[in-house]
Amino acid sequence: MTDKQNESVLLKREGAIATVILNRPEKLNAFNLAMWQRLGDVMIELSVDDALRCIVIRGAGGRAFAAGADIAEFERVRFSSKQAVEYSKPMDRAAEAIRDCPHPTLAFIEGACMGGGLELAAQCDLRIANKSAKFGIPINKIGNVLPYPAMLALVGLVGRSVTLELLLEGRIFTADEAYAKGLIGRIVEDTDAEAEVYASARRIAEGAPLVARWHKQNATRAQDPSPLSATEYAQPFLCCDTEDYKEGIRAFLSKRKPIFTGK
Repeated sequence: MTDKQNESVLLKREGAIATVILNRPEKLNAFNLAMWQRLGDVMIELSVDDALRCIVIRGAGGRAFAAGADIAEFERVRFSSKQAVEYSKPMDRAAEAIRDCPHPTLAFIEGACMGGGLELAAQCDLRIANKSAKFGIPINKIGNVLPYPAMLALVGLVGRSVTLELLLEGRIFTADEAYAKGLIGRIVEDTDAEAEVYASARRIAEGAPLVARWHKQNATRAQDPSPLSATEYAQPFLCCDTEDYKEGIRAFLSKRKPIFTGK
């Protein structure tokens, strides 16, 4: 395992699985501008690493995924519309880097997942939470409006009604309610959550990586109501020309585990 540290974000790597750790545990991993900037840097760096097959994003300390933004710096950096536009740039960059990452992304949510933390988790492909996790975006209590990138991600994930329930009430959801409303895909007991998250990451990493990337791309395209072109319709069949497909078929027939190379 390798471990690379840069202040508010840690990067660990074990084989084909990378872990990005939001690292301000004393602030429940609340985001400041430097943290947003660094997260974008890390995700852009990982996106071009073809040896990777899965990225886990989690918070340090076990008490929070991320408790939103660090409001203590708002009077200095986000106290006018002009400042808010500038503040949003590293936020949007980090969110887009997660959303557009070719590798599967998995949010491991422990404890508080609030505001910007939930906005970030919504950009991931999968979300697994421990039983103690709590979810909310209570920005109505500070007079703040959710930016469009986060609004699009949330409405795409859970629909307009649940998104407005989060925003208009500012209420905190338990893990059970978040699961029932589609915010997360799985709840695991606190003592078992980490093991289950990395078991999921290994299952992803053991699959054919080109197929994972195509599935991500095509699932996004499936949300676009415009008709598929003939080229798009034929694209899924191109996997049959890859070495990984041939390896997968031969491994299945010979009852052995496939060795995928991403070719």
